[in-house]
Amino acid sequence: MHCIRFLAILSALSATLLAGCGALPSLPDRPRKAVYQGETFAAEETFSRLFDANVDDTCEAARRALLSQGYVISKAGGGLVQGAKSFQPEGEVHVEIGFHVVCVSDGPKQQVATAYVSAQQDRYALKKNPQAASLGVSALGSISVPLSSTQDSLVKVASETIPAGEFYDRFFTLMQRMLRENAAEH
Repeated sequence: MHCIRFLAILSALSATLLAGCGALPSLPDRPRKAVYQGETFAAEETFSRLFDANVDDTCEAARRALLSQGYVISKAGGGLVQGAKSFQPEGEVHVEIGFHVVCVSDGPKQQVATAYVSAQQDRYALKKNPQAASLGVSALGSISVPLSSTQDSLVKVASETIPAGEFYDRFFTLMQRMLRENAAEH
């Protein structure tokens, strides 16, 4: 009698486990393509633009363009400009865009320069860590009691390079305007 009940319970558990496995997502038949294989290195998708100015003026235009949009410049000089800006699109989500601009001389007299620009978007989420306190009671030992306060921290959950396209086109257009304004002042 006990053996029959045991077998009935065992078969019910087996059926439940099999039904649960059917609810799992199926694995793909083929391995996923690696991210780097999506890199096309196409000439029309560039992160660069040629400017009719020397390296110093081109990088200064990039610096001014970033400053005019609220970016905090962390490095400027030697053909390099780096800056970042923080956003909070949702309550507990924070985003930071970091710009990296490299200016390189082109042409025989180095009167033109190419600006290579790459922007990275980092996404952070708020992680709440409740704090606990230990109380020592001689008869019972140590007891941990959660307190109402928490220690919050931002944790990076995603990071990606912003793809070539309109985002960079708008930046290069602003750089060109800054170059024209700077030339008009001198």
